[in-house]
Amino acid sequence: MSPDVLFGFHAVKTTLKYDATRIHKLLIIADRKDERIGQVIEMANQLNITIERCNRKVLDDLTKRAVHQGVALLCEPIQAKDEAYLDHLLDKIAANKDQPAFLLILDGVTDPHNLGACIRSADAAGVHAVIAPKNNSAPLNATVSKVACGAVDVLPYVQVTNLARTMLQLQQRGIWIAGTSGEAKQDVYQADLQGPLAIVMGAEGKGIRRLTQEHCDFLLKIPMSGEVSSLNVSVATGVCLYEAVRQRRVL
Repeated sequence: MSPDVLFGFHAVKTTLKYDATRIHKLLIIADRKDERIGQVIEMANQLNITIERCNRKVLDDLTKRAVHQGVALLCEPIQAKDEAYLDHLLDKIAANKDQPAFLLILDGVTDPHNLGACIRSADAAGVHAVIAPKNNSAPLNATVSKVACGAVDVLPYVQVTNLARTMLQLQQRGIWIAGTSGEAKQDVYQADLQGPLAIVMGAEGKGIRRLTQEHCDFLLKIPMSGEVSSLNVSVATGVCLYEAVRQRRVL
């Protein structure tokens, strides 16, 4: 399996800080010697990570001419967590009575850019984990990591074999599941999003699958006032998560 290429200062520094064990090498443009590069080099030196100076074309080719900011990492591909990890995490969350479970479920999000943006919003909102089915979901890759600005290194992304069964297990642990649907009778601002909660977001256009919707405790929608009928899934995710954050702050 070829290594992932992570690039950009934020993604590189986050990986160095939280997930350095999967790093093979740090690549830096040869003629760049400013303070930001110095900070990255210092972090890599403290971790005994190999540093290679290269010309811009090398990074341009590795990153397919993306905005790499003159810095990149060659890493082992990041791995999604499994059901056993999720069970352990839920036990840990349950032991903390001051912070109820807060989860994001993505059903059918296959675009890496959307997945990365959803993970970034989830991390910012304080979500404990992002859950998705193994089939018909975007894999973790360098694009996801770049768009997520390093959040994939700190926020667990759990892929499960049977999403409906996992949702049932969450409910058995006292976690309420809110599904999103344009056909819902209440909007996100009317729904009670306090307490142990998982919010389900579906793919653009299709939304969450019928079986997934049937396993939700209640449905909610985002009110739409303009001509468009829906939002990009990552934008919709941010709206729903931060309404939950607002409500949970008054607990």
